[in-house]
Amino acid sequence: MGENLLVVEGLCKHFAGVVALDDFSCVITRGEIVGLIGPNGAGKTTLFNAITGFLPLEAGTIHFQGVNLTHQSSAQIASLGIARTFQRLRLIGQISVLDNLLLAFPNQPGENLFNAVFRHQISQAQERLNREQAFHLLDEAGLADKAKVPANSLSYGQQKLLSLVCCLARDAPLLLLDEPVAGVAPHMVDQTLSIIHNLPNYSRSVIMIEHDMEAIEQVCQRLIFMDAGSKICEGSPQSVRNDSRVIEAYLR
Repeated sequence: MGENLLVVEGLCKHFAGVVALDDFSCVITRGEIVGLIGPNGAGKTTLFNAITGFLPLEAGTIHFQGVNLTHQSSAQIASLGIARTFQRLRLIGQISVLDNLLLAFPNQPGENLFNAVFRHQISQAQERLNREQAFHLLDEAGLADKAKVPANSLSYGQQKLLSLVCCLARDAPLLLLDEPVAGVAPHMVDQTLSIIHNLPNYSRSVIMIEHDMEAIEQVCQRLIFMDAGSKICEGSPQSVRNDSRVIEAYLR
């Protein structure tokens, strides 16, 4: 078992009396890919929103690399090294693929007035480095030939892949991926899963929400099954898939 990266304990959240998170706890270790599965309304995206500071909690704690995130803002949490994608694409369609990616980099010296005015050479050097890294990421994703085209000219699968690449640009130790291959053509699914599969080689951890069990089992070492805001079971993909409680939940 590797080093604990994320420790979630006893999270509770209700929406108008409906239980969204019910004493939910889990531990994510460094360099592992964990699948988060469950029926619609199970609380999976709510959990992502809680971890990333988009949602205030009623109870529970969240620690990341030993830091208590429970009451921190989404911006603070992102700066500490948690990046995420969303079910709905959050790209700027009118600007180029490259510019969308450059906006995702955390180190933006031009945003600092002092650097822009008095450290112009340093700012230029960082911007060149960001562009080099951006082209490298696009090349790895098979999108380098699309760098200069508007993001909204990409296919849906390519846009989802670009969203993942923007997430990678954050250089975050933990990535939360919300249905990264949902609605994506088969050849793009393979490309996306290949990128995700390689992330532990760079000491990155992933929590991945996905309904495609074949995709989940290709990349995830462990699954957590949620229902009605609770963790019902966790374990290897095979053990979770065959758990009677999981089967019952999907048949209801």
